[in-house]
Amino acid sequence: MRLIAAAIIALLIGALPARAQPKDTLTVDLPGDVATMDPQLQWDTDSYTVYRNIFDNLLTRDVSGKIVPQVATAWRYTNDTTIVFDLRSDILFHDGSRLTPDDVVFSIARITNPALKSPQLSQFDQIASAETTGPTQVTLHTKSPYPALLAQLVKLSIVPKAYVEKVGDTAFNQAVIGSGPYRLKSWQRGVQTNLEANEGYWRGKPFFKAVTFRAVPDSATRIADLRTGRADITRGLTPDDAVAMKNEKALKLSSIATERVAYLFVNALSGPTKDKRVRQAIAMAIDRDTLISALQQGYAKPTNIVLTPANFGYVADVKGWPFDPAKARALIKEAGAEGATISFITSPAYDRRLNEAVQQMLEDVGLKMTIAVMDQPTYLRRRLGTPEDAGSLSQGRWSCACQDADGVIFPLFRSGSVWSKFTNPEYDAEVDAARATLDDARRLAHYHRAFEILREEVPGIGLFQDEAIYLMRRELAFTPTANEAFFVYDMKWE
Repeated sequence: MRLIAAAIIALLIGALPARAQPKDTLTVDLPGDVATMDPQLQWDTDSYTVYRNIFDNLLTRDVSGKIVPQVATAWRYTNDTTIVFDLRSDILFHDGSRLTPDDVVFSIARITNPALKSPQLSQFDQIASAETTGPTQVTLHTKSPYPALLAQLVKLSIVPKAYVEKVGDTAFNQAVIGSGPYRLKSWQRGVQTNLEANEGYWRGKPFFKAVTFRAVPDSATRIADLRTGRADITRGLTPDDAVAMKNEKALKLSSIATERVAYLFVNALSGPTKDKRVRQAIAMAIDRDTLISALQQGYAKPTNIVLTPANFGYVADVKGWPFDPAKARALIKEAGAEGATISFITSPAYDRRLNEAVQQMLEDVGLKMTIAVMDQPTYLRRRLGTPEDAGSLSQGRWSCACQDADGVIFPLFRSGSVWSKFTNPEYDAEVDAARATLDDARRLAHYHRAFEILREEVPGIGLFQDEAIYLMRRELAFTPTANEAFFVYDMKWE
């Protein structure tokens, strides 16, 4: 009898589910694919989410948003245009080579080289030069006093000079090497990216041994992946998704008001929107309050300009265009644009419902709007391309991660920027002056005038301050930040 009882107990124990063990791989569902792994060639959110885990930056921000050391341990201005950085000496790239001041100088020279055609160029082009001035020291010179310098350097990823020069830019993008907590293992374009832990990382061994980033454009699929355990965290949910997920026991929502501004890009150099009257009519056709109340479910705050209150340079007294469909129709008629076709380019990374709402609003005032959906890399190529290829309109969610107007309206609207499809010498003079003085009051005065010009000319329409919405397994510890940093190194299972 004792032998029979023991056998029954053994069978019962064997039938029980095994005790859950902590997973050592984190799976992340992203709305889109990585456009590039080269941190100096692109800065869209999905690319940034991945490659920031592969590279270290000269500086970074902590969870509170304060600028803190990373590769640089300290910095000091010796005059208004010269700043000296002291660097760590114990950082190794993934190939075992040491990160040196020469790599920092090379990274600065590379991103400021117009031949690279970096979409980030306008955020670094005030840098005149950089030089190695000691075994662990770099000195940087700016063309003029540049108040947003440190905020921009938060985004400067350090790349290995010897490796990039050896393999070239194209091969580097395909097999990047950084010094961050994770190294690139594989990149299957359009499907997923696999990273593995850099166990010799200078800050200590990462909690997760591996990270998989998957491109999953459909939000319903991303939610299903979280519910079934196929994924551990996702971002880019719509407010409706968030409301529907509030009572999920195994999952949790986390959101934060960001520096990201939701806006409409308006092409001022090509197509029907080349006529300022059409651009102004579009601004008056947009019912911002309805977009926020009907689509955002409280996950947004209205803004009249293409900037949020989280950024220096925000001016509250420059008013947006009022919602006035009758006046919009009259302006369109005056411009001879009745029935004109407005091309709207977009990707799955942007809220389809907002695109369709804008389409209805424009058709209500006498315009036709066609929506062309493409993958994110293709969308970015067109948006960064010629005015003729960039479409008349598109939805944007812009963040510079610098919390300064210089990183928003300078690249978006300054003549010569790859993002800009607008030219206005008076506007250019104002934003140039704002980035060339360390006097905050003078900067604000220049930005005030710049926003008045943008209101009149309408190369963009501010909609609302965006909130980042994350859905994750309840046991995952992750604190969202206003600059939307996604550092896997700071995550763990609780």
